[in-house]
Amino acid sequence: MKLVLTVLLYLLPFGQPASQNLQPIKLLVNGVELHYIEQGQGEPLILLHGGIGDYRSWEPQIKAFSHHYRVISYSRRYNYPNNNPLTAKNHSAYVEANDLAAFIRKLKLGRVHLVGTSIGAFTALVLAVKHPEMVRSLVLAEPPVHQWVRDTPDGEAIYREFMTTIHEPAAAAFKAGDDKGAMRIFVNGLSGTSSFDTLPPQGVAAIMQNSRFFKAIILSADPYPNLSKDKVKRLSIPILIVTGENTIKIHRMVNEELARLLPKAERAIIPNAGHGSPRENPEAFNEAVNRFLSNHKD
Repeated sequence: MKLVLTVLLYLLPFGQPASQNLQPIKLLVNGVELHYIEQGQGEPLILLHGGIGDYRSWEPQIKAFSHHYRVISYSRRYNYPNNNPLTAKNHSAYVEANDLAAFIRKLKLGRVHLVGTSIGAFTALVLAVKHPEMVRSLVLAEPPVHQWVRDTPDGEAIYREFMTTIHEPAAAAFKAGDDKGAMRIFVNGLSGTSSFDTLPPQGVAAIMQNSRFFKAIILSADPYPNLSKDKVKRLSIPILIVTGENTIKIHRMVNEELARLLPKAERAIIPNAGHGSPRENPEAFNEAVNRFLSNHKD
């Protein structure tokens, strides 16, 4: 039941006061369309959703952060409601970071705060490494830089377990034309449960709206590319590393390595939450992020 509620919160359209009147705007960058909503005034703060999410996934964060920031939530290139063809054969967080850089330039946002979860956090981290002049601060909730764990004690076994129990079976399902089966594997694997089949029809429909991103990653020649640890070490901007108390082991290990590389970064453990901490415990997540941002005002 917890997974049901979590997934529904992540994916279903929202009707809360903060965003019920916000209609997504379509922006064309890098030859693709990106839909976004925004609210508030002040320094720009961009929200980057995870694989299963889209611009609608950040309802509690838009309400919480738009009091002091110009909050922008956009859907990455293969997530709802974008209609971009699956053409890239090397899709990864690097492609998403190039889109993000173009998005920032197109809107003339200057330096931005980035708050990302999962692949959105990986995207934010890549952008900060490639274009540090664009970033004021980073909030990183479990970026899947899976290659990092392979040279840590027991890390190769954890990485292989992830690949053989989640990535490779999902790839086989996608290649067989069983998109729903592939998403069942992903949702159950990333949450550490087996509750996909308990979801109501609208929950499954919402997941399938964003399945194209997973298909793009699965069919990519390099879905989980490495990121230079030396370049990450050089980051001098304020950074908050967020970990869900109940997240699966590979994500916890990546965050530990990230903290080792960035000893000055702040850390937050979100109780009663897993990989989807912004939606599973939004009150604790928002409190941690607001405190971090308040401590690093220009």
